[in-house]
Amino acid sequence: NHASIIDGCRLSRAEVAVVRHGEADAFAAALAAHRRARRRWLVTESYFSMDGDSPDLARLRAIADEHQAGLVVDEAHALGVLGPEGRGACAAAGVAPDIFIGTLGKALGLAGAFVAGPQVLRSYLWNRARSFVFSTGVSPVIAAAVAERVARCRADDAGRERLASLGRELRATFPEGSLGASHGPILPWIIGDEEEALAHGRALAQAGILVVPIRPPTVPRGTSRLRITLHAKLSDDELRLAAEAFAARRC
Repeated sequence: NHASIIDGCRLSRAEVAVVRHGEADAFAAALAAHRRARRRWLVTESYFSMDGDSPDLARLRAIADEHQAGLVVDEAHALGVLGPEGRGACAAAGVAPDIFIGTLGKALGLAGAFVAGPQVLRSYLWNRARSFVFSTGVSPVIAAAVAERVARCRADDAGRERLASLGRELRATFPEGSLGASHGPILPWIIGDEEEALAHGRALAQAGILVVPIRPPTVPRGTSRLRITLHAKLSDDELRLAAEAFAARRC
């Protein structure tokens, strides 16, 4: 999970059980092992930023319900690009989390973040969350921009369709399976060696293509990668040039 989730768990001072990535049944086992806890939460991202994959959100909802636990979902990388009206991966899966966390700094192109949930949660965070209480409030300019961007994003089905199409086209130029199981705009090209990933990144930058190399400690050793991130405004010619540059680096 993202460092912000890890830090949030630490700040909560709760007992935390970490499960292996992508193993939904491990959540069930962890919840069962802590069945005497007064309150339990299942916490996950909806769209992981390093591998571009998603958990089985419907399964996690069922597990949380079975164990009378709450479901907390971080939609930072899905908001705006996945689901109906860009409402995220939970909406795409027909799942309603108990707590929805989103960011304004990715698809919406602004700054800040938000937590959505029941009134009792909002009141609690408003009064007890130190990182919120002692932070400067959002400026009216940002608040107005958020309202405008959300409206534009909800109406931009064509942009989301274009983004999905670009992803399919680029994946088709790579050997099957080499970009992972991503179904969104984040395509991880696993290189392995850290120095090789950095060299690829430098060469692509010189060709006018910005693809950020990701290396330890952000990802496990031996899995350094180039994280290809698409956006809906890419032209067909730009995508073709990028695909040709990637193919040249694979040779």
